[in-house]
Amino acid sequence: MADLVPQKQGSPVTTRDALDRISPILRSARAARWRRQIFAITWIAYAGFYFVRQAFSVAKLGILDDPAVNTVLTERALGVIDAVYLAAYAAGQFLWGMWADRFGPRVVVIGGMIGAVAAACIMGVSSALLVFGGAMVLQGLSQSAGWAPLCKNMGNFFTVAERGRILGLWSTNYAFGGLAAPPFLGWVAYSVFDSWHAAFLAGAATLAAVLLLFVLFQRNTPQDVGLVEPTGETDPESGTTPESVPTEPSLNGLALYRETLRDRMVLTLGLSYFLLKPARYAILLWGPVIVSRRLPEIDKVGATLIPVAFGVAGILAPILVGWLSDRFFQSRRAPACVIALGVLTAALALFMPLTAAGSAEVMIAVLAVIGLSVYAADAMISCVAAVDFGSAKGAGTAAGLVNGCGSIGAILGGLLPGFLSGGVLFTGFAGAALLAGLLMLPHWNRLPRTA
Repeated sequence: MADLVPQKQGSPVTTRDALDRISPILRSARAARWRRQIFAITWIAYAGFYFVRQAFSVAKLGILDDPAVNTVLTERALGVIDAVYLAAYAAGQFLWGMWADRFGPRVVVIGGMIGAVAAACIMGVSSALLVFGGAMVLQGLSQSAGWAPLCKNMGNFFTVAERGRILGLWSTNYAFGGLAAPPFLGWVAYSVFDSWHAAFLAGAATLAAVLLLFVLFQRNTPQDVGLVEPTGETDPESGTTPESVPTEPSLNGLALYRETLRDRMVLTLGLSYFLLKPARYAILLWGPVIVSRRLPEIDKVGATLIPVAFGVAGILAPILVGWLSDRFFQSRRAPACVIALGVLTAALALFMPLTAAGSAEVMIAVLAVIGLSVYAADAMISCVAAVDFGSAKGAGTAAGLVNGCGSIGAILGGLLPGFLSGGVLFTGFAGAALLAGLLMLPHWNRLPRTA
């Protein structure tokens, strides 16, 4: 969004600047209600996506035990389907953020939810390999329509000075979704219906309910709800008093990318996120296997429960790092990223020696530290900093580009644990985190070009 409010000198300011300037409106109870509502509905929306996204991982347990399908949907086939999904998800990230800048978050997110529900329903009623593969392509493209547009939506309603705290708290949505969705879907699938198909259908029903709420309560910009009003000032060029806040013409896709990439910080964020994401996804997708290999005396239930420490820390991390970036670093995002990446580097490098003794308590502690640091850097790079440095008109494009780079890294996170030993794997992840921190370090004092 790049809406402008005329000033007496003729220099434009963004809508977020205008919101700061029109303080009586911002201080009104109505403005506070709308900002709370946008926060809540966009948080619920992205958490809701996870109830479809996690359905496949929950259904795998039943698929591999189902003699009617496990000769076709083998473990290797399921791994390939995962890779297909992640590739489609990465491709979609580069597209949908740009579309959110051109057409608004609402239409993109609603389209993504409809596609995700449809893909889950298809997988819930079919077990054909090609159908599964096609549905997972649709699922990947649909899931990628969530993050960048919703980040832009939040950026439209909250200013740079508060965005670290607010978006940090808001970024708990994906850690919460990753924690809450699997047990709910597993309970429905295996305790209520005793069918892996039900995992997909329950996820689809949950997201369909979230879609209805989103249609009812979401709005794209403060202008859509009357929070930016005429200033009563005369436009120096036309000599008229505006009746509404004018908008710039919508830019096409290439122009949006060119405008967004004027600030090379966006590329730095994308490369740093590419280096960071493999570690997070390796633990998300292979956590129980990693725990089982390091603690062979732990049963399957224990190996599944211990990685919960990683996710719980991931809920707390965005809140902490967002508060630090606003409170101690005056809305500079790089310092918080560099500190988090430094802690992550040390934790990953020490993972193998610290867990060699076979202590479950040490494993929980190490995974918690990794979760805290990886999610702190993740939330700051993929959301807060991407929106800040994308500026008003390119926030969606920037968030999509940064997350697209990260999603390519996520593919490696899913594949590498199957090919590398633990020592090589975690040493490699530590090196990648260190490099990401070094890339961010020269930008320690950087602030975005515009608010």
